[in-house]
Amino acid sequence: MSRLANTDHPIHEILAQRWSPYGFAETTVSREDLASLFEAARWSASSYNEQPWRYIVATRDEADAFKRLLSCLVDTNQAWARFAPVLALGIVREAFSRNGAPNRVALHDLGAASASLTFEAGARGLLVHQMGGIHPDKARALYGIPGGFAVVTALAIGYPGIPPNLPEEYRQRDIATRERKPLRELVFAQRWGNSWNGAAAGEVRTD
Repeated sequence: MSRLANTDHPIHEILAQRWSPYGFAETTVSREDLASLFEAARWSASSYNEQPWRYIVATRDEADAFKRLLSCLVDTNQAWARFAPVLALGIVREAFSRNGAPNRVALHDLGAASASLTFEAGARGLLVHQMGGIHPDKARALYGIPGGFAVVTALAIGYPGIPPNLPEEYRQRDIATRERKPLRELVFAQRWGNSWNGAAAGEVRTD
């Protein structure tokens, strides 16, 4: 199942093929592949090399552990994520270990690590659906997450596919047209709101 992005400018195939499915095939993700995904996250850049991200992971072949992590998602996410072969929670340390000062970019660095994980997944034929709809306090209690760490996101990981029991609304989301804001609304130059001159649709710079 491929949903190649219709880009205005050329990008790497792995990026163009990345999307966030609601439906996942029942195929198991090997521990070797999963370890490589988290290794990719491990080598992501971070402020002062703090590496503030932490992950808690559970697979469907560990039924009790999977059910436990699934319970940390809001009901609307549980409805489809229960079919994913792998679930994970994304967590950050909120202060620098070097001096105890607040780490203003910890959330950014978790996002960068999860992006690296996502692109490694793409290189292996896997897809990742990141979500913010979680119960952070429940996760903290269930997993004994200490103070100073914030539970931020969840990730569903697996091969694309449509499980037989996937609710229809999520089936429809997986075939809906993919859309993005144009670059002119996202990239500015000189002053806020002034579109960068390389953002015109279809322009390819060669310099």
